[in-house]
Amino acid sequence: MDKDYGELIQYLDGKFIKVDERFIKVDDNFSIINTRLDRIDKRFTETDKRLDAIEQRIDQLVNSIDKLTQSMSIYHDEYVALTSKIDKHEKWFQQIADKLGLKLEY
Repeated sequence: MDKDYGELIQYLDGKFIKVDERFIKVDDNFSIINTRLDRIDKRFTETDKRLDAIEQRIDQLVNSIDKLTQSMSIYHDEYVALTSKIDKHEKWFQQIADKLGLKLEY
């Protein structure tokens, strides 16, 4: 009967050793996976930083375009006002020339 227990103990010991070896392999695999995940996390962090920098540059470009558009609008308004003024002056010159009996050549 002692012999039967000895064989059972050896059998179970062998099984537990195999289970322990498998857990060690699983732990090693988890360690490798965690290392890889850490690398991936670092890459995502770097990518996030790059995207933030790109977003800031885009915001700066949009602001610059807005300022340029505003300046062009002001320039256009001033151009229209000056054109109107020049047209008015030309009309006055023509009226003066008519009263003086002169012919204006352009």
